[in-house]
Amino acid sequence: MRTLPRFHLLLLLAAMLASSLAWAKDTPAQTSDDPPVTITAINPARDVGYHVGDILTRTITLKVSDQYRLLPTSLPIPGNQKRRQNKEQGIEIYASKLSESHKNGQNIYTLELSYQVFTSSIVAKPTALPPEFVKFSGNGKLFQVRIPSWNFRISPLAVYGSVNISKDMSPFRGPLLISDSKHQHALIAAFTVLGVSLLGLLYILGNHAWLPKMGGPFAKAYRKVRKTSADTPGLENAINHLHQAFKHSCGQSVFSAEEIIQIKPAFAPLADDITRFFLLSRAIFFDSSEQNIPADPHLWLRQFSRRCRDIERGMK
Repeated sequence: MRTLPRFHLLLLLAAMLASSLAWAKDTPAQTSDDPPVTITAINPARDVGYHVGDILTRTITLKVSDQYRLLPTSLPIPGNQKRRQNKEQGIEIYASKLSESHKNGQNIYTLELSYQVFTSSIVAKPTALPPEFVKFSGNGKLFQVRIPSWNFRISPLAVYGSVNISKDMSPFRGPLLISDSKHQHALIAAFTVLGVSLLGLLYILGNHAWLPKMGGPFAKAYRKVRKTSADTPGLENAINHLHQAFKHSCGQSVFSAEEIIQIKPAFAPLADDITRFFLLSRAIFFDSSEQNIPADPHLWLRQFSRRCRDIERGMK
């Protein structure tokens, strides 16, 4: 195994020493007797795809014993450009908001920091929201706490040259999602219209008493007339069912269209049909020589009872 030349070894040791000094400069020294501060950071949901002018917000929660208080003068000041090794990072503090609460013997500070990007590049550029330092005092002590940095990447506003999409895809970016809220609202509206339409058809065509006014005398008569046969006994039964429906609907026995319309004006559009019904009733029960009767009495009675049912339900 070949050993590194002495000159190369010295260069390597010097680079390692410089890196250690830079890290030590960025991270303040901590002493063992400093009170513990619990730091929780909520960073932006993604770490790629930011452009010049975008604002990034992170929420920092600091929990410390109620003997110590955060010094407001140590908070980051909006408008300050962030620097690293005396170089501007192109990131400025846009807003700083602090809220305080107390729970279980602890002071809880919630710091909401917003940063704005003021730099761009022709290629994706790695950068970071810099670490922040806040100070606490109390119980005769003064110490500072480091809020860790957060790395992200700034994307160019425009892409120069050709781009291979398969190579540009990042596992941190996530899929591009298309909102389907408009389609969901349209689907809900369509199902609502369909439900109302089906309910209307059920009300118009239904024969059972599922909804108000669906179980009236003529609705029952219509169901019974449909079941009668086309012979003479069947016709007599159908006519009797309709006579009973008129009696229950008017509250008394009736024998003419004028009498029915006087009690139930809604039946006025069926005045001629009601007159023909009484003529048919007379022909079936009393005078078989009556000529002013339908060609198919049973079919006509079914249609007449359905029209009476529709009038009963308020449909013209």
